[in-house]
Amino acid sequence: MKRRQLLKHLGAAVPAVALSPYARAADALTQTGTGTIAAGPFAPTWDSLSTYQTPDWFRDAKFGIWAHWGPQCEPEHGDWYARGMYVEGSDHYRYHVQKYGHPSKFGFKDVIHLWKGERWDPDALLALYKKAGAKYFMALANHHDNLDLYNSRYQPEWNSTRVGPGKDLIGGWSRAARANGMRFGVSVHAARTWTWFEDAQGADKSGPYAGIAYDGKSTRAGGKGTWWEGMDPQALYAQNHVRGVPIPDRAYCEKFFNRTRDLIDNYDPDIVYYDDAVLPLFPFSDAGLRLTAHMYNRSIAKKGRNEAVVNGKILNEQQRRSMVWDIERGQSHQIEPLPWQTCTCIGNWHYDRRLYERKGYKSAQTVVHTLIDVVSKNGNLLLSVPVRGNGTIDEQERAIVEEIGRWMAVNGEAIYDTRPWAMYGEGPVALEGATSKTGASFNEGKGKPFSADDVRFTAKGKTVFAFIMGWPASGKVSIAALGSASAHLAGRIRRVELLGAKGALAFEQTAQGLQVTLPADIPALAYANALKIS
Repeated sequence: MKRRQLLKHLGAAVPAVALSPYARAADALTQTGTGTIAAGPFAPTWDSLSTYQTPDWFRDAKFGIWAHWGPQCEPEHGDWYARGMYVEGSDHYRYHVQKYGHPSKFGFKDVIHLWKGERWDPDALLALYKKAGAKYFMALANHHDNLDLYNSRYQPEWNSTRVGPGKDLIGGWSRAARANGMRFGVSVHAARTWTWFEDAQGADKSGPYAGIAYDGKSTRAGGKGTWWEGMDPQALYAQNHVRGVPIPDRAYCEKFFNRTRDLIDNYDPDIVYYDDAVLPLFPFSDAGLRLTAHMYNRSIAKKGRNEAVVNGKILNEQQRRSMVWDIERGQSHQIEPLPWQTCTCIGNWHYDRRLYERKGYKSAQTVVHTLIDVVSKNGNLLLSVPVRGNGTIDEQERAIVEEIGRWMAVNGEAIYDTRPWAMYGEGPVALEGATSKTGASFNEGKGKPFSADDVRFTAKGKTVFAFIMGWPASGKVSIAALGSASAHLAGRIRRVELLGAKGALAFEQTAQGLQVTLPADIPALAYANALKIS
């Protein structure tokens, strides 16, 4: 079944971006695994999982920060380094050959060996993120590079306690997050390793190394006298299969299930984010369904109710009822009936020194505008702040995070614990969104920028918050949706305040709208201003 046929079969929207290789694979019968799950009301079926209800803590939190940190950050050369370094002639390949040597001699396993994270201080970073207003924290548990960043029983040679930093990174992140009163999540990406690392099996087609195999074909027997003596590179590269066979065998799927259940059981995350279309290894394996049911049942057993969150991408309606829909680098154009999340990054997912050098990060203003827009539509924002190979963030990133914190300290009342109002907003960007044909994933930055003519709403009880996405030159604001003729208001407006300012504001409510006179003193961060309307 071709990709678009398969997506129709799943009931999902067809994205403009490439999906997991499994979504491009031929249709296959579902593999039913043998790994057990916690007892409880949830079974590993969509009918059972669709009774899920998103916990209030997640709906109230609104904002999380993500450390997408692993060995691919060591070269500081951006995303998918572990794959690109094996693609002859690519940007990563050229950089790798110049910096480290040819991938037949110095492979990704050797990059892992260099990666020490010697300046990693999770307590300091989590204190910074708490001050920035994040209510939950997400840590990378593994990427497509297949290295587990925790004490992994089912990946015993290739995990961060054995190689690289020699530390239990998930354990350290978890302790720091909880010490700062934040919910803790893990992101799991390793289901894709089977095909993602296939280029490591190749060889140059030209030049002095033509035909010499990259180290993706290395075996335990070849490690004698090296730093990895006694270790099996195939357990990392996962290439003990014929290249070009897209569907992993049952052993691979069950190993993934066991690794991930081990992670859930030992670190007790509140959230598990799967970087997969729907769920890991779906639709040909039930591993992701079992892991989701296990997560929910385990939460009920430990806490008396299901407080767990599972994120998946590109979901049909039943699947959206079964978990929390995540939209990568994009967002919805409407108020979604169910809670959702957008994940984005101020730079590239893996640290890229080139972005730092050209000052290419998203601004705090862009992040705040995204947060407001997402929250107005019943969503949460998960923001990745790239971490350098040594475990630190750079001073440009720190300045952005600190500015977000200053804005949240003033305006957080209109973000946290809120729910969507009757409409999410008005203004030029809302009009554009109402007619947009762009899919949700990867749509950020494709629309008009926000201005003082754009308004976004949230609600808390009988209070409505109206965000003005800039400071109008006239010092006055007009909001049509809050006029006396509005069908969305139960009565007349009695009081209007500007968060961060003292006293009530002068206003007039007519059938045409609410006109508010703003204070003469312009706030320090005037690119988004919350009116509290009673």
